[in-house]
Amino acid sequence: MPEAKLAPDKITYNAAISACSKDGQWQLALNLLSLMPDAKLVPNQITYNSAISACEKASQWQLALNLMSLMSEATVVPNQITFSAAISACEKGGEWQLALTLLSLMPEANLTPDKITYSAAISACENGGQWKLALNLLSQMPDAKVVPDKITYNAAISACEKGGQWQLALNLLSLMPEARLVPNQITYNAAISACEKGNQWQLALNLLSLMPDAGVSPNEITFSAAISACEKGGQWQLALNLLSLMPEAQVVPNEITYNAAISACARAARGSWH
Repeated sequence: MPEAKLAPDKITYNAAISACSKDGQWQLALNLLSLMPDAKLVPNQITYNSAISACEKASQWQLALNLMSLMSEATVVPNQITFSAAISACEKGGEWQLALTLLSLMPEANLTPDKITYSAAISACENGGQWKLALNLLSQMPDAKVVPDKITYNAAISACEKGGQWQLALNLLSLMPEARLVPNQITYNAAISACEKGNQWQLALNLLSLMPDAGVSPNEITFSAAISACEKGGQWQLALNLLSLMPEAQVVPNEITYNAAISACARAARGSWH
């Protein structure tokens, strides 16, 4: 632009920062932001949001929060997008406490958390192993007049799975049709993994059998969790049967899948030896 004797303005910088953000180039995004004062340009809400989103994508939660604090100093008012991106950055950085703190600060800023904000906060709780807090946030959504979507339910089910709460995971799965939400591969994988952790091999296999009718294709994660559930339940024949079904489902067994099947056989062999 300077070669063409054109001076970049705020809109130009915002577009360039946004482009860098979308491609995960957080260093370039922050570099452009730092150049704006030299160009006598004042960053606005859009500028900061794009830069925070860039940091979020790169799991740079400290930088995301630092940018938020700079907004206050520059008297730039954060909006829902700002908070959602910062909460998501904390989620990716494993900082669930900070994610919840940011969520609690939104009413003070006269902002109502939306679907994206709640989903990010629930995901933060999920990553932090805080299934009770994840479910608490999910239960708050109707009062806040926010309708949970598939991503929200998936995060909550995954939180229950990580917390070993298979009954709660299945309960959430059963509530999705009422909410007019169709479970996807991520949903089933989390629910099957929850059953595997809870030694519920029958339920894990039942969920796997429901997937084709629901138009959902299992992947290696699905089969690995189901095979592992059979292994824990001492069902080595079923584990091997699932392994043999994978090529039909156009899924290539991986190391985890084979290890789970081998463990099932080894457990059976130990049992028969004793």
